[in-house]
Amino acid sequence: MKNNKTKNVNQTQAAVLGLQHLLAMYSGAVAVPLLIGTALNFNSAQMTYLVSIDIFMCGLATLLQLLRNRYFGIGLPVILGCAIQAVAPLKMIGKEFTIGTMYGAIIVAGCFVFLISGQFSKIKKLFPPVVTGSLITVIGLTLIPIAVQNLGGGNITAKSFGDPQNLLVGFLTVLVILAVQIWGRGFLKTISVLIGLIVGALVAAACGMVSTSPIVEAAWFHVPQPFYFGMPHFEWSSSVTMIIIALVSMVESTGVFFALGNVLNKKITSSDLKRGYRAEGLAVILGGIFNTFPYTTFSQNVGLLQLSGIKTKRPIYWSAGLLMLMGLLPKIGALATIIPTSVLGGAMLVMFAMISVQGMRMLLEVDFNDQRNILIAAISIGLGLGVSVYPEIFQFLPKTVQLFLGNGIVVASLVSVCLNIAFKGKRGLDD
Repeated sequence: MKNNKTKNVNQTQAAVLGLQHLLAMYSGAVAVPLLIGTALNFNSAQMTYLVSIDIFMCGLATLLQLLRNRYFGIGLPVILGCAIQAVAPLKMIGKEFTIGTMYGAIIVAGCFVFLISGQFSKIKKLFPPVVTGSLITVIGLTLIPIAVQNLGGGNITAKSFGDPQNLLVGFLTVLVILAVQIWGRGFLKTISVLIGLIVGALVAAACGMVSTSPIVEAAWFHVPQPFYFGMPHFEWSSSVTMIIIALVSMVESTGVFFALGNVLNKKITSSDLKRGYRAEGLAVILGGIFNTFPYTTFSQNVGLLQLSGIKTKRPIYWSAGLLMLMGLLPKIGALATIIPTSVLGGAMLVMFAMISVQGMRMLLEVDFNDQRNILIAAISIGLGLGVSVYPEIFQFLPKTVQLFLGNGIVVASLVSVCLNIAFKGKRGLDD
């Protein structure tokens, strides 16, 4: 039986929980500016700006999604961060054209998301429990390899990958989280991931795996500046490429929204989806204006909500505020970057597994005496995972098609929706 009881927290506890959510998403948030800045040969001053404004914008984008109103904001406890699937196309645009073209394409994609949000929200009827459960299961399962890769050290080509020290602190983080979940009481139990990260980082520091140089090198204060890298340029092929990436992000966000609805025992309506998409569209537009990147709803925080049992928005408001503060004060922001990748990987493993189990719990509510439901779940999960492991299967297709079909979550969505329509017809859309 699902436990939908929501625990109450005071402001201090909410702040601590907000920090836990922040640390859970931080590495994913800073990965995009680091990867793109390195690929485009940014100097240290440019990299400092890129990381700082990115963290600030993560907080602002999250705030847009939290502040539910008649125009935008889904009003669920979600955190937004950079869309990792945008890295490869943005590097390509930045190298083949200009940095201005890259940000022009981001602005166009954001406008596209905002304008089609009303029409796109009507896809809700295409997501009955068998489709939603399969999609959420795939979201969790496709993220688990990333967690295991981080647990081993992050870079699979490095000689240190799988080093006993990495495995020690990574699995220690997992064990601490489990121990606190089993024997912890009250508020202590709700911050098990934060405790695991702290213990793992302290042990890693004792093993000489932590460097404080990022804190020393970071600036004290940073002011967001529109068009820092120059005015945007608009080029049609780059814009189309980023629109495709935006559609991929919208499909992923749809799965996260439904997963959150299931965790909170809240029915997600078409109006909810429309406001959620619009908030993401606004965040993407602001990303282009302030020279950061496209923003999307992060899925790892769904697992953290389930694990902590705290399902209110108050901790997420703290996360948004802390992210914006860290963007303005880079030295504070650098504190989170010194946590070793293997420690983060241990925490991610627990959270991502929780997401996949959430999808499986949704599938338990599906009538699997109906052979069609078995086939929908089996084929969509199988293809979604297969494409996630070997996206190269589509390497001979046009680049634009690869951008869309190279994402296992998108493939799982398309396959499950199409099979549901094919097997059940119009009646199946209301099941």
